[in-house]
Amino acid sequence: MGLWHYFSKNEDKRALFIFNLIAPVYHLIDKGTKNNYIKMAALLNSYISLVGNSILDVGCGTGSWISALGAYKLRKSVGVDFSLKMLRQAEKNHPQTEFIHQHGEHLSAFADNSFNIVTASFVLHGMKSGKRALMLSEMRRVAKKLVVIHDFHGRSPLSVEVLERLERSDYVHFKKHFKDEMEAAFPAVEVLNDENGNALYIGHVDK
Repeated sequence: MGLWHYFSKNEDKRALFIFNLIAPVYHLIDKGTKNNYIKMAALLNSYISLVGNSILDVGCGTGSWISALGAYKLRKSVGVDFSLKMLRQAEKNHPQTEFIHQHGEHLSAFADNSFNIVTASFVLHGMKSGKRALMLSEMRRVAKKLVVIHDFHGRSPLSVEVLERLERSDYVHFKKHFKDEMEAAFPAVEVLNDENGNALYIGHVDK
């Protein structure tokens, strides 16, 4: 892919260019977010015991979020991403986890109700609301119990604001409206806030 893909009107092409570009150095970002992932995984485990559950991580990147969840003796853990370069890094970093090349809006590799929990970390703010709705619908289809979105909530540092603008994400609209989008997609929704400007948006597949 070439630099012109950054300026593409096609969200997928633009996002794939960005993530393929940063994949070789993404481990540096992983180091900075590792403690936050561990903390948020513990918060989720306090809400529902993760032990023995099967979890699918959509848009897994280099695997840090599914790795943090995997500390709780999961029965099965799988990560999917549309960037092959990200997946290669994930396979190197976390050989105990299965990784599959798959787009989050079309989880065709998985049947309905395949995993107890389907999750995504810092993925959905990067796409427009229409694509978010498609991805949430697919995540709900594949989940038995919960869909858990780990993403922005509340105030973020200036550095994050700058990076999100460079990424050309839907960050501002996401923070204002994502809870409403979740409530439109699930029969029951809860939000577990953290003081670091992140949250777990938890959608219950059934009431």
